[in-house]
Amino acid sequence: MDVKAAVRTAKEYVADLLADEGIINLGLEEVVFDEGDGTWNVTVGFSRPWELARNPMTAITGQPSAGRAYRVVRIRDGDGEVVAFKQWDKAA
Repeated sequence: MDVKAAVRTAKEYVADLLADEGIINLGLEEVVFDEGDGTWNVTVGFSRPWELARNPMTAITGQPSAGRAYRVVRIRDGDGEVVAFKQWDKAA
């Protein structure tokens, strides 16, 4: 599996898993290959409708800005199977 395939797999997985939550702005944030266990760690970010933030620009534009959630999708390199979906740890 190459990096593009890993990213495509991660984004498709998240979009499908969270389809009923109406996520928007799904995008790639980071990709790391872990040679030790042969997995791709793909971090994606997205917004949910209930995470709309109100700020001073909202008063001007009338449009609330969307907060971001980040998740790491771990994909086994050998067969492309998703083996983990977890919250991104910004301290790591």
